[in-house]
Amino acid sequence: ISNGIAALYQLEIPADEIRFDPTPPEFEGEYTYVVFPLLKASKKNPMQTAEELGQYLLEHQNSVARFNVVKGFLNISFKSDFWTSILYQLRTEQPWLSPARSGKKIVLEYCGPNTNKPLHLGHIRNMLLGYSISKIQAAAGNDVHRVNIYNDRGIAICKSMVAYQRKGNNATPTTTGTKGDHFVGHYYVTYSNLLDEEVRTLMAGGMSKEEAEKKAPVYLEAVRMLQQWEAGDPGTLELWQTMNGWVYEGFNQTFERLGVDFEKDYLESEHFSKGRDLVLKGLEKGYFFRKDDGSVWVDLTDKGLDEKVLLRSDGTSVYITQDIGVAHQRYLDYHMDVSAYVVANEQDYHFKVLKLVLEKLGEPYADGIHHLSYGMVDLPEGKMKSREGTVV
Repeated sequence: ISNGIAALYQLEIPADEIRFDPTPPEFEGEYTYVVFPLLKASKKNPMQTAEELGQYLLEHQNSVARFNVVKGFLNISFKSDFWTSILYQLRTEQPWLSPARSGKKIVLEYCGPNTNKPLHLGHIRNMLLGYSISKIQAAAGNDVHRVNIYNDRGIAICKSMVAYQRKGNNATPTTTGTKGDHFVGHYYVTYSNLLDEEVRTLMAGGMSKEEAEKKAPVYLEAVRMLQQWEAGDPGTLELWQTMNGWVYEGFNQTFERLGVDFEKDYLESEHFSKGRDLVLKGLEKGYFFRKDDGSVWVDLTDKGLDEKVLLRSDGTSVYITQDIGVAHQRYLDYHMDVSAYVVANEQDYHFKVLKLVLEKLGEPYADGIHHLSYGMVDLPEGKMKSREGTVV
């Protein structure tokens, strides 16, 4: 900029006095230079001055990709190798090479996919954030351990399994030429379509929508399958292992392409029972309470929240139950100071509850629970929904 001003308008402005501002998000560009102080020297209007200066930069600076002018504001876009060079420069500076170690051990969980649907743009964002945070924390001198959690059991997984039993006709990812997680995700969408059809039929017979959703045959099949899974039914477990295996193959292809890795994988299926045991232990000690239908709840109204179910009336686990079990096991594995979860902001409430439940249980790691929340990835037409097949 300084050279361009001197060459075009014979005006000397030292480089360290040139000021840039971040380009407003509604305009293209990374940085903006305001040309109004140059008008006396340029003897031209703001648009012409900005155009001239932008063209000079484009012709004389390899780092500039393009520019645009908005009412005398010169918005500049830089090439990707410009940003790469800055990162390399930062990486080689001495303060980054030998930071003072904080002594903190951090377990960082990210990705966390369900094994009934494919990875999508939301997961990509999560993994890039998680991996970046892990590198930043390591550069800051922390002892960082990257972990993943597979939500590989529960009613949502059983929904895909039921749909495959009904409509799969023994097809496989190999026979259809489909990536494993996309193959299984197709049956999650199929389940949703089957449920919609059955609900409409029941409603036509006079049933309310809420009642129809709970009495639809395909839903009852999924509930029964979950109960069979938790009871260890061999046939159910075999189908579950087969379909999850297809999904893992698909996930691993994506991880490899991204260059993302994890030190340890946790499986919900291996820890939900521990979570249930901890909940029942808390029930015995009076931390939680049982309702008339047999379900177990925690009362968090004194913390500004509400009552939260921890075990269903039939004794099966809910989402938070496995997180309680995994959090406990993670402490046994690492004895970490901080257990951080990179999860989108739709789970803000969930992690507030998790931390408070662990505090009630007297778990020593409860205070170190941190939720690193961030915004969701939406499409122009709205939120992505795996059950409707509207994911990218």
